[in-house]
Amino acid sequence: MVKPLDHESINENVKKTAYAVRGELYLRASELQKEGKKIIFTNVGNPHALGQKPLTFPRQVVALCQAPFLLDDPNVGLLFPADAIARAKHYLALTSGGLGAYSDSRGIPGVRQEVAEFIERRDGYPTDPELIFLTDGASKGVMQILNAIIRDENDGILVPVPQYPLYSAAITLFGGSLVPYYLEEEANWGLDFNTIRQSIASARSKGITVRAMVIINPGNPTGQCLSEPTIRELLQFCFMENLALLADEVYQQNIYQDEKPFVSARKVLFDMGPPLSKEVQLISFHTVSKGYWGECGQRGGYFEMTNLPPKTVDEIYKVASIALSPNVPGQIFMGLMVNPLKPGDISYLKFEQESKSVLESLRKRAHIMTDGFNSCRNVVCNFTEGAMYSFPQIRLPARAIEAAKNAGKAPDVFYCLKLLEATGISTVPGSGFGQKDGVFHLRTTILPAEEDMPAIMESFKKFNDSFMEQYEDYRGYSRM
Repeated sequence: MVKPLDHESINENVKKTAYAVRGELYLRASELQKEGKKIIFTNVGNPHALGQKPLTFPRQVVALCQAPFLLDDPNVGLLFPADAIARAKHYLALTSGGLGAYSDSRGIPGVRQEVAEFIERRDGYPTDPELIFLTDGASKGVMQILNAIIRDENDGILVPVPQYPLYSAAITLFGGSLVPYYLEEEANWGLDFNTIRQSIASARSKGITVRAMVIINPGNPTGQCLSEPTIRELLQFCFMENLALLADEVYQQNIYQDEKPFVSARKVLFDMGPPLSKEVQLISFHTVSKGYWGECGQRGGYFEMTNLPPKTVDEIYKVASIALSPNVPGQIFMGLMVNPLKPGDISYLKFEQESKSVLESLRKRAHIMTDGFNSCRNVVCNFTEGAMYSFPQIRLPARAIEAAKNAGKAPDVFYCLKLLEATGISTVPGSGFGQKDGVFHLRTTILPAEEDMPAIMESFKKFNDSFMEQYEDYRGYSRM
């Protein structure tokens, strides 16, 4: 008799769901680590796991919130600066019983107010805290919104390819259809609106109703930053095609060039004015996991809704209420991120030095990694303008592709497994993010310590040279 939770009888959508970042390569890397091999986990954007130090001030504030009895100790001022003590008292006063008590299902109202003030400072336009929901990281917010949009398998979501596999996994899990639009690698992973229109037309010819479009800015895994004119064209496109826009902006602090600063989709939308600013439905996502904070394990995030009708907001609130409350420490981290220290505060100079140090080092690492990949045989890599990743193209020789086929592996999986076994560098094959047929990539973070980066790139180059020597048939391979 087949039991309810036997594999053959569980939800088919669960079985179809795949998440490459924690897939075959990660599992093999974990096995090798248990066997004693040194593994460099560059497969996931997890800054603290690769040595990034936590910012001092937010940790001090949350430590005091977690242990409020310390505030009653007469010596607390010897261990904690006065501004950390004041901020801890501020956040504890906003809760309904400290960090161990549930908050409102949308998040602590006072923290949502701080998020609203941050958004107004950033964009120049006010927002309503009632339209801001705090979440356990941005991923939970993305899943909440996709769950509300997707009604059945005939509903499609336009997703950039290469894409962060949260989107393909969640769309599959909720029973929808992913409609890919390919980014143009030769144009630094830019958008081609003719290609996007063709993707929509193809989906509609199959009976799919395309209901929303996802943008990831800065890009994951591709590292590009969208310019303001491109975002304007995107919003016009969504208006004309009646699409909701999901703006994944979690890497907005991670910018490594000066030509294309981060501009939010919300700011561009309101700059455009009516009718778009009154009509386009926009949901924007942010997190404490990225930027110079890197607090992935704290699970703090938010989404903000623009031009959604009140009844829809109420339905999203109802579903959020099933989980009772987003985690409260993560909400405090979010409050601290969006309401940062100001010049003149006791801890400001140290906070500013720590945050600048992280971003300056990441900018250097982006150059080291891009230059390193581009110095390798049969490898080409666009510069990482933002986010935390490089996504080099690997021009695999025909003999390597044949060897992968004989081993029952996708060619890029085959290459990445060989890389892992030889060097201990754990990456993610490009096929986990989607890529054009016959083109192969891998994704690696730029997060290993700056002092370790030259040795890591040298190790990669040595492996790649050996791999190409083994499999290349010497008829020549030109770069894309």
